[in-house]
Amino acid sequence: MQAAATAYNGRVQLEERDSSGWAMKALREAGGTLFSEFAGLDETMLRHRPVEDELSLKEIAAHLRDAEELALRQLTSASEEPDKRLPVWDVDVLPYERDYRNADLQGLLSEVRNLRRQTTALLWMLRDWDWRREVRHPYRGEITIEMIARELAQHDLEHLWQVRRLKHALAEAANDRDDGPR
Repeated sequence: MQAAATAYNGRVQLEERDSSGWAMKALREAGGTLFSEFAGLDETMLRHRPVEDELSLKEIAAHLRDAEELALRQLTSASEEPDKRLPVWDVDVLPYERDYRNADLQGLLSEVRNLRRQTTALLWMLRDWDWRREVRHPYRGEITIEMIARELAQHDLEHLWQVRRLKHALAEAANDRDDGPR
């Protein structure tokens, strides 16, 4: 019995259980939504850390860039040299080690977009069996290209929630200041 397919992107048919197809869709949609969340924010909002150990909006944008760069390098390595260990570094500490609050937001978002285009172009070129190919992660052991792509999409969704939560808190704080004693 053949699984039902639905049209996606006008040219590709996704089977109901097409995990790689849904990962591609999630990467496109979550990434696009994330970029739009940064529109119209002033520098004070972009640089504000809610508490010292949480990221500012600019730092989140830089972290997204760092994570996308790592994922792209891992995907490239997995597709070109599957017997080699995947590159790895701790993208979670970089915002605390580097001065991302003084970075140019538009430059960061442009870098993320460029890296995402490269990531999705690489993923579109893979065959079904490539997605399931196991590669060696230095800490996690055997993982697949599909796992890397799905985790990147999940990472986008986690930070989309974080950005929206932070924007909401900043808006409430601004409203409280505006509604204060007169």
